[in-house]
Amino acid sequence: MSRIGKKPVQVPAGITATVDGQKVTAKGPKGELFFVANDEISLKLENNAVVVTPLSQTKDARSKWGMSRTMIENIFKGVKDGYERKLEINGVGYRASLQGKNLQLALGFSHDVVYEPPQGITIAVPKPTEIIVTGINKQQVGQVAAEIREYRGPEPYKGKGVKYAEERIVRKEGKKK
Repeated sequence: MSRIGKKPVQVPAGITATVDGQKVTAKGPKGELFFVANDEISLKLENNAVVVTPLSQTKDARSKWGMSRTMIENIFKGVKDGYERKLEINGVGYRASLQGKNLQLALGFSHDVVYEPPQGITIAVPKPTEIIVTGINKQQVGQVAAEIREYRGPEPYKGKGVKYAEERIVRKEGKKK
């Protein structure tokens, strides 16, 4: 049994939620998002909360039960507050800057890397060594942050590269004479 799926998702104040069959739509101050649940899941709007229940007790239906509830909770948080992911750049000469909406990265290559963010994502560079990715879709914010990190991921000897702000790099010892 899903312990997460049993709990109904409360609709926060300031958000209008509608359930139309398998589709949950949320409108809030940041924008509008929707989630389409699998056919093995039943959705109901009761007492200003979305109740998620599996239609059968098969392993497949139960595995999608908790995930569906979490996805609905994520769209509610996204349209209310939004999501953000912070990245840090370490290394001599490694820096980031904005070129209009595009992110320009100097990461030790012979050329600068220019990253164009998808629609719905905002990138901010408060310091040359810090990047903040914001948006209302949690999956999209994480994907953009992962794509930026992929250009030059942190290496284990000196820790140079692009890393998540909360990420801890496991350092390796260099060779000895």
